[in-house]
Amino acid sequence: MFATIREDINSVLDRDPAAGSRLMVVLCYPGLHAVWMHRITSLLWRAKLRLIARLLSQFARLVTGIEIHPGAVLGHRVFIDHGAGVVIGETSVVGDDVTLYQGVTLGGTGHERGKRHPTLRNGVFAGSNAQILGNICIGENSRVGAGSVVLRDVPPNSTVVGVPAHIVYQNGERVLITDPNQIKDPLSHVIIALAEEVKRLRLRVDVLDGQLELATRDLDEVRSFTVEEEERDQYHSEQAGPGLVSMGEGI
Repeated sequence: MFATIREDINSVLDRDPAAGSRLMVVLCYPGLHAVWMHRITSLLWRAKLRLIARLLSQFARLVTGIEIHPGAVLGHRVFIDHGAGVVIGETSVVGDDVTLYQGVTLGGTGHERGKRHPTLRNGVFAGSNAQILGNICIGENSRVGAGSVVLRDVPPNSTVVGVPAHIVYQNGERVLITDPNQIKDPLSHVIIALAEEVKRLRLRVDVLDGQLELATRDLDEVRSFTVEEEERDQYHSEQAGPGLVSMGEGI
């Protein structure tokens, strides 16, 4: 037990530059208090003393502002920074070295039974007010951006942002979205319709540009022909002029 407590304190010192000393971490970090209290309530929950477990978890919520259901499973070195408003549901599974900021919710999406809350693998980072909902899995070392709503599985070593969340980085490389369907946004069909309309208009403009270019080329040819005709007529007039003069003199 003391080794686990020492490990928890060291993990806070490693991940939070504001942590000035071990004593400060022990006395002033509600996320650490909530995790320690959960270890007690989790033992009571597994021992079928569920009413007592829930009462203690509600007391911990009152003191720390963090609600962790006694049925949730937390790994080693879980760090809840600041912690206000964090909610971890009953069937949530949180791996080792996970970091959760304030306002994070590991919740369900309805009244389904069984496993209905997320699983966070080792090394996951969830930013402020991230909502991770449903029986989904966040892969190892993945990051969830602040304010994101995650409704689908996230592969390992990925960064997701947005509402609903979509992958923007994976394995250290930028992921470019070329298909609006990849976002799964409720307005995706509108974006797709707009993209199709832009494509249609672009094709039409290309056709009109081609017709205009053809018409311009024809007009240039007409103008060139007209200029040549005028030059030819002028030449003939100049050649005919002296002959007419000499004929007049002879008469």
